Amino acid sequence: MSTAAGHAPYFKSAPGSGHEPIPVGTQVLTDGTVFSPVMVLKDSAVAHNIAELRAYCETEQVLLAPHGKTTMSPELTHAQLEAGAWAITAATPAQVRAFWEFGVPRVLLANELVDRAGIAWIAQHLADAGEHEFLCYVDSVQGIRIMEEVLAGLDLDLTLDVLVEISTTGGRTGVRTLAEAMQVARAASESPYLNIRGVAGYEGALVSSREGDSVQVIASYCRHVADIAAALDEQQLFDGPTVILSVGGGAYFDIVVDELKKAVLPRSEPVVLIRSGSYVSHDDGLYDRIAAFAQPGSAHSLKPALEIWGRVLSRPEGGLAFADFGRRDVPFDQGLPVVLHVRNRDGQGQRPAEGFIVTALNDQHAYLSIPDDDPLSPGDWIGCGISHPCTAFDKWRHIPLVDDEYVVTGSVTTYF
Repeated sequence: MSTAAGHAPYFKSAPGSGHEPIPVGTQVLTDGTVFSPVMVLKDSAVAHNIAELRAYCETEQVLLAPHGKTTMSPELTHAQLEAGAWAITAATPAQVRAFWEFGVPRVLLANELVDRAGIAWIAQHLADAGEHEFLCYVDSVQGIRIMEEVLAGLDLDLTLDVLVEISTTGGRTGVRTLAEAMQVARAASESPYLNIRGVAGYEGALVSSREGDSVQVIASYCRHVADIAAALDEQQLFDGPTVILSVGGGAYFDIVVDELKKAVLPRSEPVVLIRSGSYVSHDDGLYDRIAAFAQPGSAHSLKPALEIWGRVLSRPEGGLAFADFGRRDVPFDQGLPVVLHVRNRDGQGQRPAEGFIVTALNDQHAYLSIPDDDPLSPGDWIGCGISHPCTAFDKWRHIPLVDDEYVVTGSVTTYF
């Protein structure tokens, strides 16, 4: 196999050879050395968003374990930890490994752990590292037996902390009924390898907006989780004096917190834990509509931090233009990019993109509907906000942090 790939450009928008990040101090849009398209992250918006959720969690007295899969970035992960995050949430054993490599002390795997290689690696790492902590979900006796078999074969002086995952009909993973939860919790409680630390769930699979009865669906689900936690606590199935109550709360954490804080356990003290990840960058689409702080009357706010900038490639017809970014560069699963700004080809003369709409994306082309009489021409810059940050970060190994004048202040790297 050729070794040429070892010398290939790694940072696709960086100047020159692409072997180094965009240098601090570079004015991305006017410098003339940055390749198009380029995704940027506004540092002022990121700092604002992290501070806002920290203030909210402190006021509400709830814990935060941001879902790290949103960014898979060591720089942003550490910024969240420095702002008081209790843990970082992962979705796969490989992500757990990455976060420990980033230096995260406590990782919550918000998923069942049934992969034997993953169980063995995590257990051995915990035994070797000592200072790291770990929690994961259980929702079946079969899954518990797999964990027991692997842990028994390793012969380590180790127990794993688990949360019983609770869902409902039409939801995602997790037990559906109290009877199922009781069966799983008893199996975990009787296991010499597991400690039950609480219950968890995810509301995002149940609704996709705040319209109609969506808010009530989430509230009812949270009460379902709390009721099962109380029943398990009555049977003394939890280990320790506190019980974690964690529902995802990605976009709906206001509803989650309001409902779970009402929970009363007969024997233990409940601790509410939310796992939002998208808040760190927010967006101009999906989360701008459904996020907790985007709702009327909210005492807090979030700012969209991610923007994609690309060059106009062509104006082949009146009212139609093409830009040089597409599905390889921007998310499209929860809405197309939102056109915000236009700049001249030299990066100067920013103006609002009135009447501009992204109507479709190919792999490397954006279709733009624009006013017939707009002076837009090939080479001009188009700046867009994005919808759904969870599928934005994974398209970029390196995203420059920029100030409000688009001058680079640092770098964010990702490890998907």
